[in-house]
Amino acid sequence: MKLLRFGPVGRERPGLLAADGVIRDLSGVLFELGPRQLAPESLDLLRGMDLATLPLMTEPTRLGPPVSGVGKIVGIGLNYRDHAAESGLALPGEPVMFLKPASCIAGPSDPLAQPPDATKLDHEVELAVVIGRTARRVSRAEALSCVAGYAVMNDVSERGWQLERGSQWDKGKGGDGFAPFGPYLVTADEIPDPQALRLWCTVNGEMRQDGSTADMVFPVDELVSYVSRFMTLYPGDIITTGTPAGVGLGHKPHPRWLRTGDVIEMGVDGLGVQRTEVVVSCD
Repeated sequence: MKLLRFGPVGRERPGLLAADGVIRDLSGVLFELGPRQLAPESLDLLRGMDLATLPLMTEPTRLGPPVSGVGKIVGIGLNYRDHAAESGLALPGEPVMFLKPASCIAGPSDPLAQPPDATKLDHEVELAVVIGRTARRVSRAEALSCVAGYAVMNDVSERGWQLERGSQWDKGKGGDGFAPFGPYLVTADEIPDPQALRLWCTVNGEMRQDGSTADMVFPVDELVSYVSRFMTLYPGDIITTGTPAGVGLGHKPHPRWLRTGDVIEMGVDGLGVQRTEVVVSCD
């Protein structure tokens, strides 16, 4: 299933993208699409529904983040071999972890407001893993059973804040709108192998990133297991799993930072495409 949320900011309703490409309104069935609705038994009930009985959405509408009530986003750094190489860094011996606050989540087509003092804004296309069952010290063998589904996420980064302000990555990762999320959550049963997905990113139509999750240093099952050793993962939590080569920071001889007016498009096989425009912050 491709689950989504649609409508104005703060008033999104749950929905589902049907096989014919139309949005079906789930608000008569679900109050929200959040942690409770990601439980395996809740998803099974949705799968058993007759979609033809659900109302159609025929008017253009904004898509919001596909999951509400996210508790935390755990970011994984340097998790693609080619990205580590372009950064001039050795492959990590263990996953590099950082946190992005839930306050940075945005819809997949919401404008990205560039903070007034952000001069090194960068894009990172990533596979986001959404937890559906509480995971606490789970083994790799059971890790994927804790995953509700997958989505596209742009791990927007302000490199100056990330790398030049005390080397605390969270500073450069958590700005408002720094996590465009969606367009939809694809349930795990539709993604049999999360290590066989192409992911890509263009800026103003120019291909910047083009990679495969097969290039991950630490695959999804290992990441879920590893993170769950250090913190409990609850339904609705997200692990965003790293990015392939081609980020602005990696361009030689000069980095290519995002600027106002740039249009970023990115996608992951089977998970849809998001489109974000960089705008001037109104702060």
